[in-house]
Amino acid sequence: MTIAPQHMPTPRSQPLRGGPVLRWGVVAPGGIAADFVHALHTHTDQRVSAVASRSIDRATEFAHRHGISRSYGDYAHLYADPDVQIVYVAAPHSEHLQLALDAIDAGKHVLIEKPIGLSAAEARTIRERARSRGVFAMEAMWTRFLPQIDVMMQLRDDGVIGDPRLVMADLGFAAEPGGRLFDPQLGGGALLDLGVYPVWLSHLWLGAPASVAVFGTRTASGVDEQSAIVLQYDSGAQALLSTGIRVSTPGRAAISGSDGRIEIDPSFVFPGGFTVTAAGVSGRYEDLSGLTHRDGMAWQAAAVARHVDDGLAESPLHPLQTTIEVLEIIDEARRVISLPQA
Repeated sequence: MTIAPQHMPTPRSQPLRGGPVLRWGVVAPGGIAADFVHALHTHTDQRVSAVASRSIDRATEFAHRHGISRSYGDYAHLYADPDVQIVYVAAPHSEHLQLALDAIDAGKHVLIEKPIGLSAAEARTIRERARSRGVFAMEAMWTRFLPQIDVMMQLRDDGVIGDPRLVMADLGFAAEPGGRLFDPQLGGGALLDLGVYPVWLSHLWLGAPASVAVFGTRTASGVDEQSAIVLQYDSGAQALLSTGIRVSTPGRAAISGSDGRIEIDPSFVFPGGFTVTAAGVSGRYEDLSGLTHRDGMAWQAAAVARHVDDGLAESPLHPLQTTIEVLEIIDEARRVISLPQA
């Protein structure tokens, strides 16, 4: 097919408005939760009905700031709220497993901020519990639902760049020492917080690898500081990935195939565009929605509402098996760097 800009595939992303609507509950109202609620209330028909924190003052302030009608000083009351259909878990990684299981046991669907847990084992536990209770469960890998990702998948399926042979991606920023990312008790470190993105991107294009090679360093507090990951596949394809919390990186990503390549605009985790080159011809895809940075979480929420309305237990775009396989790679990287395993 031609790759002239005017002939780029049309994104098949779930429309942000006009589709099914869920009533959301938010657990742990921190920074990522604030961005999530802003994205929903500004760009979609989805509505957050309640928020819970261990601090009633914090929950009340968050509710007032975001126009949420109910606030709770403990999570159990939110889980018992009959008006809440789905719970968004936005706590530190170390809390994801228990909060998700409690919500599932209360009969709520769950969207759990990435990573879904500290390990592939925790992800499997969440999957099994959700299946046994008959509720929807998904990791909040919101980049998967951005329009440019869907356009790339159409180009892949049409064979525009041939067989994918090499994925390269980096993601890092210079974090303030002493915060959550430097605390091993909260699941700190670059791999769980940032590394899941480049690893997920390689999995999207190449699947689960045959082998994993890792070089990395640790901080004085004992979390992973910087890592370089090489993934080798049975097909001969490779992924070269890096992540860190000491230096800011461009957030570049590129997929090279036997017949061409796709270069994603930095930072690849946010709404944006990409350039595709094949047979000596280049074309551009531009996201014209106007959404930037974490406002892109809006597409994820709209897609989840559609999945739940369709009666699905998992997302066909980001199934739990993908989450597990990504975390298996992270597990191996953490093992090599000699970090505790959950």
